[in-house]
Amino acid sequence: MIETLNGIFETVNYKQSTSLKLYDNKEYEDYPPHWHTTMEIIMPTESIYTIECNDQTYILREGDIILICPCCIHTLYAPPIGRRIIFQPDTNSLRFMKDIEPLLNILSPLIIITPEEFPTIHGRIRELLIEIKEEYLNTGSSFSEVIIYSKLLEIITLIGRNHVHHTKQQSRMAGKQKEYMEEFLKLCDYIEAHCSEDLNLDDAANMCGFSKFYFSRMFKQFANISFYKYVNQKRIAKAAELLITPENSITDVALNCGFSSLSSFIRMFKIIKGCTPTEFRNMYTS
Repeated sequence: MIETLNGIFETVNYKQSTSLKLYDNKEYEDYPPHWHTTMEIIMPTESIYTIECNDQTYILREGDIILICPCCIHTLYAPPIGRRIIFQPDTNSLRFMKDIEPLLNILSPLIIITPEEFPTIHGRIRELLIEIKEEYLNTGSSFSEVIIYSKLLEIITLIGRNHVHHTKQQSRMAGKQKEYMEEFLKLCDYIEAHCSEDLNLDDAANMCGFSKFYFSRMFKQFANISFYKYVNQKRIAKAAELLITPENSITDVALNCGFSSLSSFIRMFKIIKGCTPTEFRNMYTS
């Protein structure tokens, strides 16, 4: 259940002295549209579970695993009878690792791990989630938080390496793929830090040493979305954080997040978040 909901913003009430929250959930309860600053990993263990995010509906079967990235609005629907693991770890403390932030950006808003789509990693991730649940519920265990985070890092590593492997398989330039991956990871770090500035395709291509057309194709292969869509996702994520503070006017938020006009900001915000900035702020403050 959602314990603390302010508008559509959920404050995750972590387990005492940790940055972790886990539910072994059996309740017949739907969760309204909401978002939080934590990652959320859900795995049904009995029956199915329905999730809506970015105007898409996803049906999770028993054993399917969904990873929802931080700050993504989503809605959850429970069946009359069922059970699922809902795991909400704070990943802010992991952001010092250079690979974490770019990977979450690439996966945003979510990724679904099924045995059909991810046969080499699904079984292990499923085992790790069950182990995390058992460790979390074992109140007498020492170093429990460390153990859980180590298992979470293994999950993230499995997903990240699978993505790298998939990208390599898609490329005909396999000999240079490692070099390309490093360049794109550096670029993702740069976009994260400078998304409010004027970022264009030509400059990004020059930073990586590619032609504009080759860069555009390779970046979409790497991130699963176009360069400009990736930049706009980062800008809107930053805007959502700023909109929480009532003192920030919507016009100021638009300008501070790299948009040249209020109309373009509102249009892009609605495309990515499914509502206008004003509606988002009203839902948060209602």
